[in-house]
Amino acid sequence: QLQASGGGLVQAGGSLRISCAASGRTFSTYAMAWFRQAPGKEREFVAAITWNDGSTYYADSVKGRFTISRDNAKNTVYLQMNSLRPEDTAVYYCAASPIGYSSSYSIYDYWGQGTQVTVSS
Repeated sequence: QLQASGGGLVQAGGSLRISCAASGRTFSTYAMAWFRQAPGKEREFVAAITWNDGSTYYADSVKGRFTISRDNAKNTVYLQMNSLRPEDTAVYYCAASPIGYSSSYSIYDYWGQGTQVTVSS
């Protein structure tokens, strides 16, 4: 029900925008988030956006470089990633929570399949 896309290979310092399209139900009243998981590491929170007032939250490691946004009419959430670094390399997952924002993955009920982002140095 969540389909992530837009990943790819980019050089350090470059930009990439990944998308997460929802289908089968509307997620307009869900908090939406992006997590990422690098090889050998745990899944970590990247960014989130609430459904009601559009408040955004970011991990310290991406603050000022990444921007999360959503288009409820299109049932899609985006992650604009600028000034990419090799340490941003990971599989990026979108997730939806009906109970609000959290940086903990445990509250997110719906997950996309992930999209690979690779940043070369």
